Amino acid sequence: MAITMTDRAAEHVRSYIAKRGKGIGLRLAVRTTGCSGMAYVLEFADELAANDAVFEHDDIKVVVDPKSLVYLDGTELDFAKEGLNEGFKFNNPNVKDECGCGESFNI
Repeated sequence: MAITMTDRAAEHVRSYIAKRGKGIGLRLAVRTTGCSGMAYVLEFADELAANDAVFEHDDIKVVVDPKSLVYLDGTELDFAKEGLNEGFKFNNPNVKDECGCGESFNI
């Protein structure tokens, strides 16, 4: 099982951790919500739990709990700017369908 991150995403996370003054990377998870059933959850990771899976790109860690990893296996985390909008993009090969607003997905 693996989660990857592009150089753009790693650099974006690195700059926010530097501004924040602490952190080891991002915690990536899924939760039940939205039109299609599941949504991505991103937050800063300051520490690891005993059962966390850790994936690293350069010096940035992506931390995933075991329940979420089942849905996220193979996902590439990217950061993109499109016009005035910018944000993380999740290239998840497990997704079967997404809602029209792009907030949720199902597997």
